[in-house]
Amino acid sequence: MAKRDYYEVLGINKGADAAAIKKAYRQKAKELHPDRNADDPTAEAKFKEANEAYEVLKDDNKKAAYDRYGHAAFENGMGGGGQRPGGHGDFGSAFSDVFDDLFGDFMGGGRGGGARRGGAQRGNDLRYNLRINLEDAYAGLKKTITVPTAVGCDACNGTGAEGGSEPQTCPTCAGMGKVRAQQGFFTVERTCPTCSGMGQTIKNPCKSCHGQGRTEKEKSLSVNIPAGVETGTRIRLAGEGEAGMRGGPTGDLYIFIEVNDHALFEREASNLFCRVPVSMATAALGGEIEVPTIDGGRSRVKVPEGSQSGRQMRLRGKGMPALRGGGSGDMFIELAVETPVKLTARQRELLKEFDELSEDNNPQGSSFFKSVKSFWDSMKG
Repeated sequence: MAKRDYYEVLGINKGADAAAIKKAYRQKAKELHPDRNADDPTAEAKFKEANEAYEVLKDDNKKAAYDRYGHAAFENGMGGGGQRPGGHGDFGSAFSDVFDDLFGDFMGGGRGGGARRGGAQRGNDLRYNLRINLEDAYAGLKKTITVPTAVGCDACNGTGAEGGSEPQTCPTCAGMGKVRAQQGFFTVERTCPTCSGMGQTIKNPCKSCHGQGRTEKEKSLSVNIPAGVETGTRIRLAGEGEAGMRGGPTGDLYIFIEVNDHALFEREASNLFCRVPVSMATAALGGEIEVPTIDGGRSRVKVPEGSQSGRQMRLRGKGMPALRGGGSGDMFIELAVETPVKLTARQRELLKEFDELSEDNNPQGSSFFKSVKSFWDSMKG
């Protein structure tokens, strides 16, 4: 059976650059790895085929020979290529190019966390949920918070070693933090079991931190909350997370803001909405009402004659400030026309008289009932 074109195997075009070739191989290796395709008897062969293609195309000299002569470039010693790409001799070198990315998915590791090769472990990032009032979100505030975290051990200065002694290079991994083992046709890299990936061992662990180089402690921090924050806003405090293992870098602290609901105002982005009740008389005759603003002030608003429930009026610039500058939003007043309750006899008498004289004063009602009459007539027809 004829060999497939190497570019076809990796799913790339012939003019692909080195970065595209490596990316394509990494994707194919993840897709075709035998451990992920236990039910496919052809998975191992496809995996080897992808490796063979990458072994040639990643090398500029081999790639040039292949582009010119095709598979014949590596037959009968052509191309000055040493071992034929179909063999297993150079598999480790090809696979190691993408090892970290590939096994970050296979083994749940990845580059973002855990011990780094031959280095101390970075501390974890921390999350703190902070609830504030809408008034605080409007004006901004400075607040002190207390965060339980891990800090560097004072007794050993974060080294994890007792009495000023120094950690020793791990004899198992020679300080690399990882060990390799051959499994079948490929090499597996794992965290060193002796030093747990630290690359160092401690003969006399610190009694205060038990060799960790850090201890648990509550830390008080002063946080500046800028004006305009809203629920979901994230504030990052670099270096205020957990201390790293044995002097490793400190993680970060992320503060997530949640703004409490307000009794008077509803917020949409930088705009505020306030529902204000008005009497039937004020809505009918027009007038003036006083409304609160988020800064604690008051504003006079004119109610137009004949206003209906739901009518909105805008107060420009009376909303929330934009988080990163750029002015403020607006405040919208929504009228809620109230129906009076617990009427006196005289009030009832006046309302009945008013109702009898109001046949032409209810435009919405007149329009509605005309539509109703038209509907009923059509149904009869």
